[in-house]
Amino acid sequence: MPLYSLISFGGDQRFELPAGRTLLVGRAVECDVPVFDPTVSRHHAELAAEEDGDGVRVRDLGSSNGTSINGVRITEGFLAANDAIAFGKMSYYLRVLEVTAEHRIAAPPTAGPKGGTIVRQLAVHVDTPARVDAVAADGLLRVGSGGPERQAEKLALLLALSNRLSGELDLDRLLATVADTTFQVLNVDRVAILLRDQTSGDLVPAASRSRLGGAEGLRVPQSIARKAVEERVALQTDNAAADTRFTGKSVVQQSVRGAMCAPLLAEGDQVLGLLYVDNLATPGSFSEEDLQFLAAFGGIAAGGIRAARSAEKAQREAMMRSNFERYFAPSVAADIAGRQGAVQLGGARQPLTILFSDIRGFTALAESMAPDAIAGLLSAYFTEMVDVIFDHGGTLDKFIGDAIMAQWGAPIPHPDDAARALRAAVGMQRAVIEINQRWAAQGRPTIAVGIGINHGEAFAGNIGSHRRLEYTVIGDAVNVASRLCSAAAPGEILLTESFLQQLGKKKPAVERAEGVEIKGRAGKVAVYRMTGLTADG
Repeated sequence: MPLYSLISFGGDQRFELPAGRTLLVGRAVECDVPVFDPTVSRHHAELAAEEDGDGVRVRDLGSSNGTSINGVRITEGFLAANDAIAFGKMSYYLRVLEVTAEHRIAAPPTAGPKGGTIVRQLAVHVDTPARVDAVAADGLLRVGSGGPERQAEKLALLLALSNRLSGELDLDRLLATVADTTFQVLNVDRVAILLRDQTSGDLVPAASRSRLGGAEGLRVPQSIARKAVEERVALQTDNAAADTRFTGKSVVQQSVRGAMCAPLLAEGDQVLGLLYVDNLATPGSFSEEDLQFLAAFGGIAAGGIRAARSAEKAQREAMMRSNFERYFAPSVAADIAGRQGAVQLGGARQPLTILFSDIRGFTALAESMAPDAIAGLLSAYFTEMVDVIFDHGGTLDKFIGDAIMAQWGAPIPHPDDAARALRAAVGMQRAVIEINQRWAAQGRPTIAVGIGINHGEAFAGNIGSHRRLEYTVIGDAVNVASRLCSAAAPGEILLTESFLQQLGKKKPAVERAEGVEIKGRAGKVAVYRMTGLTADG
């Protein structure tokens, strides 16, 4: 019977593939061949080594980044000796060894199971402080004092670690500090921190350290991690390779002897991740004191992780709120930032009310003024116009030269969006009258503004990232509103029939105006002119 081995091209990973078994490859904790890489799916592929054949049958499980044999992407395929296989971006080759008589190893006796080697385990609960009893100092904890002073020194060390972690709110730096500190406090060969992915639930490597180098290739034995996470226990094993409960190949491949791990728990005993340490050569090296200390430190680390994630969330919401305040009133921006998924990348077609306004004769006015005077005039004008739009729940879409585009209905629609837009238009014209009174008294030039409002279906969405979102409103309804604005005389507010219908019985006093032509449309669009500056009809 052939022996099959899947070996990474760097030589740092090796998986034995027992003939006659189907093995699961992926990022999930329960996988037989654990491959921790973001390009590998949770359940990526299946491998079935043939007992009488000369290779391994491969089946992709609908992975996001695919499975390839010798560079060719497959759904099902056959892997022969020395063939290359890639799961996502992780590549391996198949080694096949034909077992002859001189290679055969006598089967172990079956007279009884191997003895268990979990020598200690502690139940861990977020609301129950971990123990740090005064126990014999025969382990690997780096505490210098002996006798009664040792207990006080351990508590002082935990307090110092808590203070150190509580001030670090950057998650990556905090994890690096936890790994480094664990490495310094415990005389171990390797340290690893795994965090549970908040979307998939997988345990994903987040930080690791090794005295032997190559920490980036450190794989936490999944059978050990699974027991700690599922049973919410901190556990210690003195010879993991000899324990029938730890049958994962990574235990044997990495020569794990002594190992300890503790789950990192949040409120409600929700698992945030896992803190793991091991020694590769010496069994029986950890003590009860070491396990107690690791569990206690894991509780402190979990608190730091919760605080860092809360800080990241608050910072993200602050950035979003600051960004939204470019478009919304501050109270509305805070409401949107606090709503999960209220604003996402992409968009959809939806009914909107769109308002355009611009200054009549602005080009001629600008030619008679210095650039800094024009900039000051526009800044003062825009500030007052945007305040009016925000006061009536509108979204500032953009400035276009001296024009303003605003809309109602996205991202959070309201049943009275049309009425709000009409009141905003009236408020803008009244604000212009007040601006002109002040400017005339100061000897500054006065202005006149035309406004057009339309209602219709348009695409409303976001382009960019959560750090910088740019709202885009596109569609025929936008073009019609812009065209009405261009046709409006100084001081006028022009409305479409579709907009008036949204107002129901609370229509303003209007008169029929000359229709406007829209590029791409047959015939003219019906237009109505408000006959007074009142939105109440």
